[in-house]
Amino acid sequence: MAWIETIPPSAWTEELALLRTELADPADDSVDNIMQIHSLNPRGMAAHNTLYGSAMAGTRSLRKVDREMIAFVVSQTNECHY
Repeated sequence: MAWIETIPPSAWTEELALLRTELADPADDSVDNIMQIHSLNPRGMAAHNTLYGSAMAGTRSLRKVDREMIAFVVSQTNECHY
């Protein structure tokens, strides 16, 4: 759970609800805490999601799967489940 004040997804405004379709895990419709902390600033949430998508997209020199593996190893090293 985030220590930063957030708006729970069940109470999201229409603007946030539109973002939820991009952010929610299809398996259980949950939104990660790392994204929920942006709930007080929907523009910040959208920007974070855009940055993440751009950073994790595959390129000619590094495939998406390779980027995901690097992110996984760094998260494990930092003891972070994200």
